[in-house]
Amino acid sequence: MAPRQMKLPVKEDAAEEMEEAFSQRKRPESGRYLLQVDRQTKGSYKTAEAAQAAALVIKTAYPIVQVSVYDSVGNTNTIVEKPAAAS
Repeated sequence: MAPRQMKLPVKEDAAEEMEEAFSQRKRPESGRYLLQVDRQTKGSYKTAEAAQAAALVIKTAYPIVQVSVYDSVGNTNTIVEKPAAAS
């Protein structure tokens, strides 16, 4: 029996689609400050105050996880601690 050759349709727009779609490995960063939960980036913020506020909300809701704010320009990582309970 002779081997068959398969002809696949050629997509001309495939190159354009690949540039527009972002993969899960590399997300576009829109802000300087990155919110990280257990060393996984969850969001980016333009100001440190907005990142700290979001980190504090996550840390109070889930005190076991490690929450930090990473400054991508200054290359510094600030770990957010749970606020002390008022007595």
